Amino acid sequence: MKFSLALPREALSIPVIRRVLGDALRGLGVSDDCVADILVATSEACTNVIQHARSSGNYEVIGCVDDDACVLKIMDWGRGLRKADSDEDRGILSESGRGIKIMRALVDDLNIESVPDAGTVVHLQKRLTWRDEALIRRLEHQLMHSAG
Repeated sequence: MKFSLALPREALSIPVIRRVLGDALRGLGVSDDCVADILVATSEACTNVIQHARSSGNYEVIGCVDDDACVLKIMDWGRGLRKADSDEDRGILSESGRGIKIMRALVDDLNIESVPDAGTVVHLQKRLTWRDEALIRRLEHQLMHSAG
């Protein structure tokens, strides 16, 4: 499955992407825990776009789901990342930077590319776990019987 959504850089877009992505993953039979991890990581990436992109207009979420993994790209066309303050300068209770730590904890691979005046792309990849009754599992079973 592949999809691409262009969303307005507004907080109301986050429930939309959560609904579309969550329904698609659950419909395919991805386990609930795996879906939850992907949705939280995606929400964090989209929240960062809304809060930090420093541009107007849309951002884009592109996704690809196969039998092994879910790969997502969250892209904006803002001014790119600003030089981050060090952890010591932010203070122990600061929320800044927490989203990246959350994403890193929930997905198998996180990569952030940022180009000044061209935008930022967040790459998320998560290995999928499946429910026993998953559509993918049923299709594999049918193929095995028809090939045998």
